[in-house]
Amino acid sequence: MRLSELQTKKIINISDGKHIGTIIDINIKEDGKIDSLIIESTKGLFSLSKETDSLIYWNDITKIGEDVILINNNSSN
Repeated sequence: MRLSELQTKKIINISDGKHIGTIIDINIKEDGKIDSLIIESTKGLFSLSKETDSLIYWNDITKIGEDVILINNNSSN
């Protein structure tokens, strides 16, 4: 699967059902395996504060579906 294919999927946290954000990049380990996804946090329409990007570790991914990526991460921003 290509990064461009992952970037079209919505990321949903299964612990609370919230949309986490959009994949903007990935971190790769020295052995070539994916370590984590870099997520651009969703920003509200009237948000005045700058939200920071967050990481979703590969081990937190529960399922990659056709349209969504389900994660189990209780501490995601």
